[in-house]
Amino acid sequence: MIVCYARGGGLGHLTRVRAYLHTVHPGAAATIRTEWPRDPAVLARADEIVVDAFPAGLDGEIEAAVPRGPRVVHLARLLRWDAYRPLIPARPPRFHRTWLAEPVSDPHLAYLESVSDEVVPLALADPPAPSATAPGDRLTAPRDRMTTPEDRMTASGDWLIVHSGPPGEILELVAYARESAVLEGLSPRLVLVSPAAPPGLPAGVAHLAVRPAWPLFASAGRIVSAAGFNVVRQAAPYRHKHRMVPFPRRFDDQFTRAARARRERT
Repeated sequence: MIVCYARGGGLGHLTRVRAYLHTVHPGAAATIRTEWPRDPAVLARADEIVVDAFPAGLDGEIEAAVPRGPRVVHLARLLRWDAYRPLIPARPPRFHRTWLAEPVSDPHLAYLESVSDEVVPLALADPPAPSATAPGDRLTAPRDRMTTPEDRMTASGDWLIVHSGPPGEILELVAYARESAVLEGLSPRLVLVSPAAPPGLPAGVAHLAVRPAWPLFASAGRIVSAAGFNVVRQAAPYRHKHRMVPFPRRFDDQFTRAARARRERT
């Protein structure tokens, strides 16, 4: 049994851990926990413990008292290390292996090397996704448009705005997409791919409630998103048409990630 500890402010940590399991342990029995187990027996029965993103937990809650039996591994991504480093406890956990899901800063890497037997890069692959047009998907738009079954799918060339919230950030991405289209002299159909449409969504923007969004990327004219770990990774094959607006986060360094992606695009 693999026990994954994936705690975060949104759904990104769950997406990343599912990709890890599919990449490293396909078909293995696993459980994903969003709270650090208080009962040591829960961890003692595991074959492997995976600590996602934060090497000592989101608030520094993981100390050295991790059972000696299971392998303990860390799935690392880019952090604002100066902000996170003060949370590391005096007796931090050690890892048999740290997987680098993306490059991290030099001070962050130095810390990981000090608490890991080995540090190895890992290219994540997502598990197969169901069809984006399967029953239950929900596409909403102006009442006089997109009312036929064929309109349940996104069309080739649509501009996708991909974000799960908060509403203010979604609206900022929508505004950015509309302004970009004007500057490029284009009039694409804009489709928001998000669990829910925010209040104030402009009338001309369609809404598609489907997850995951990445199967739609190949046919999109543009992909407009924040610069979170998963969407930047999933849109990497389409970097030439991916437009990112990084947002401030407590620990996630979206600005550095976006800058890297832009350099790789040129």
